[in-house]
Amino acid sequence: MTAVLQIGNRSITAEEVLPLMAGYQMLPQFLQEILIDEAISSIECTPEEAAAAYQQFDSQNQLTSDEARQAWLQRYGMTKTQLAALATRESRIEKYKQITWGPKLESYFLSRKDKLDKVIYSLIRTQDIGIAQELYFRILEGEQSFAELARVYSQGPEAQTDGLIGPVELSVPHPTLAQILMLSQPGQLSPPTRVGEWLVLVRLEKFIPAQLDDAMRRRLLNECFNNWLQEQLNQLGSFTPTLSEEKPAVPNPSAVTPAAP
Repeated sequence: MTAVLQIGNRSITAEEVLPLMAGYQMLPQFLQEILIDEAISSIECTPEEAAAAYQQFDSQNQLTSDEARQAWLQRYGMTKTQLAALATRESRIEKYKQITWGPKLESYFLSRKDKLDKVIYSLIRTQDIGIAQELYFRILEGEQSFAELARVYSQGPEAQTDGLIGPVELSVPHPTLAQILMLSQPGQLSPPTRVGEWLVLVRLEKFIPAQLDDAMRRRLLNECFNNWLQEQLNQLGSFTPTLSEEKPAVPNPSAVTPAAP
């Protein structure tokens, strides 16, 4: 077998590469990059987009001269053609996201909106039902403020912030708590409610509806892309490197003996 890599005294053949990648847990990332390359194979950049991508790539990698670029190519074992493809890859991925999910983004946003809306709320948690009920009526009757009671009685980190939490997306709190907040009006105090091991008092302070602005668009496009990529990887299932029958079996990577110099 012909060695394709020489690392010190170790000669590595083509037949060893995949088993070694598997042993180093590199195959999932390798498969992911292949799936992405297949997806964007028909996506092209305009000359202006390509020029901007090259400039950004050179800046990020400090390739300020032809000598620096050549040294980079040698370090990574790449050709100029491969470098050009790599420099424009992120731009082509972004175009692929826009083409594939851009037209569906508004409906996807609406389907996710109830989890993307944000809330600011006040919380007191305790494991004593008697204390929970007493605090509820003190707040309800205006005897003491929520903030004052949270500092003294709440048994979570919110005690350090006068019971105030947020803004957080509604996907963050416990589902029971999120449901209460979704149905509440600002300033509305909910009676003691069991949430896991705790009895909680919660008051919605502010509701902040999610907006499909540029930042949200980028986030949702990335979310759609990552969901798609994970589905593709799941469809591949477990991956076992195989060799053609004409070639001898490759030993386990852990048992490979370094070749003589």
